[in-house]
Amino acid sequence: MERRGAAAGGGVRVCQAVLPAHANHRGELSAGQLLKWMDAAACLAAEKHAGVSCVTASMDDIQFEEAARVGQIISIKAKVNRAFKTSMEVGIKVTVQDVLTNVEKIVSVAYATYVAKPVGGGKIELEPVNLLSTEDHLEHTLAIERRRIRLGYEQVFQNLMQESNKEDTFEEEDAVSTDLTHVQSIELVQPPHANHHGNTFGGQIMAWMETVASISASRLCHSYPILKSVNMFKFWGPSVVGDRLVFNAIVNNTFQTSVEVGVRVEAYNCEEWIKDQARHINSAFLIFNTVNDKGELLTFPGIKPTTKDGMRQYHGAIARRRIRLARKCILSANEDKPSDPWETSNQAYVSYSNIAALTHLAAKPGWEITSTLNDIKIWTHEEGDVLSLKVEMQVQILSHLAFSLLSDFTFRQQWDKHFLTCEVLQAVNEDEKIYYVTSPPMTDHKPRDFVILVSQRQPCKPSEPYIVAVKSVTLMSMPPSSEYCRSEILCAGFQIYGDSNSSCTVCYFNQVTSGVMPYLAANLTGSSKSIEDTALECIKFLELKGSKY
Repeated sequence: MERRGAAAGGGVRVCQAVLPAHANHRGELSAGQLLKWMDAAACLAAEKHAGVSCVTASMDDIQFEEAARVGQIISIKAKVNRAFKTSMEVGIKVTVQDVLTNVEKIVSVAYATYVAKPVGGGKIELEPVNLLSTEDHLEHTLAIERRRIRLGYEQVFQNLMQESNKEDTFEEEDAVSTDLTHVQSIELVQPPHANHHGNTFGGQIMAWMETVASISASRLCHSYPILKSVNMFKFWGPSVVGDRLVFNAIVNNTFQTSVEVGVRVEAYNCEEWIKDQARHINSAFLIFNTVNDKGELLTFPGIKPTTKDGMRQYHGAIARRRIRLARKCILSANEDKPSDPWETSNQAYVSYSNIAALTHLAAKPGWEITSTLNDIKIWTHEEGDVLSLKVEMQVQILSHLAFSLLSDFTFRQQWDKHFLTCEVLQAVNEDEKIYYVTSPPMTDHKPRDFVILVSQRQPCKPSEPYIVAVKSVTLMSMPPSSEYCRSEILCAGFQIYGDSNSSCTVCYFNQVTSGVMPYLAANLTGSSKSIEDTALECIKFLELKGSKY
């Protein structure tokens, strides 16, 4: 298998002026046109890295935050974040700039997966991306987490479908039949729609899907719908010049001010067209809303499925909405918000945010060393009112052993006096566990308790660290108790780097919250050495346990 890849990774920037031909009746850039531009830019970035032709495999959920108008400038930055064996994740950032005011706003941030397709159909193995900046390293690390979400999406969806099917969701007597929203359209793939190898551009298919979905939504609202988001585009198979593409769109469900439209795409060549033998090449779910002349959101009428498949899609829309809202809530998390609930719909995104928060915290510039003691260094980081702590320890133990011991929080009481008790509430899988922890009381205070998610990750290559990320979550089965003061951990955990065949560097991070501050305040003012003492106990514990392996 040949290895290919540009040394500096794939990165391109595309600028487009929004012209009347690109706009809808409101003078705003058509969402379909924007999808074509996004796909083209991302494909160029993928091909720059791979050195061969690439095709779109999928595009993650897309949110459109701003509209671009005629006369404004669209800028699209696309860069390969991580290369796997034959596929790669490309990050896409779209901004709009007003040429008169020079104001720039973010339109969308998306992630797409592309597959290398060399001439002749042979397989190639992609070279790793050359990471040149801190941001490169962050996106490279988080690409693995996003890949986990993609691979686990179907299982989460099926679990939610089982819950949704139990609910009686029909309440409106005047609901509209979904049959009235069905739209079919046929397109013939011609050379301008395809790349130089004759494969249809993924962005072109997305644009056609947006058009037919918009028509379907308009039949329900009798207005001009606006595309706000898209559930993952996934390409199940290729299409080429000469294929007939049949698009079928229908409204799946409505949610007050939004509507989900499902689109299925089937391809036929000449022989298949005569025999009516379709190839299913794509399905996607597009979410629209609509506004009045004052820009106020309008309410959609309820709908009523008329077939068994329609009923399945009705409940599927409910499940997808739960996942979409959970994702939006978690990825826009802030300190003032209580800990995330641990539910079926959001587990993948809570885990992602747990790893992402620790990775971002560790990569922040501006850490200042405040104490050095033998094999222990203590660093602090201030950003506004936010204080973070880093404890760096040199340990004479193999990195994988340190990871194994530190990721099992039932061992924590043996070296951390701040852990009074610790029990496993849920062993979600081999990488995720939820613990209930109690801590001893401070002077004149109740003892504190925590419900925490511990996410552990092993490195994909030697230069990457082992990761143990920690954050508080909310479990319905473990409500606060009057005996304890329920406290929160916003972001904490370990990164473990292998130094040699017999030692490693363990870095502990904690973004200090009100629940943690009482245990650190004395240390930070110099009247206590509890952090150093705890770190020394951690080193002793690891080296003692490690010597037995």
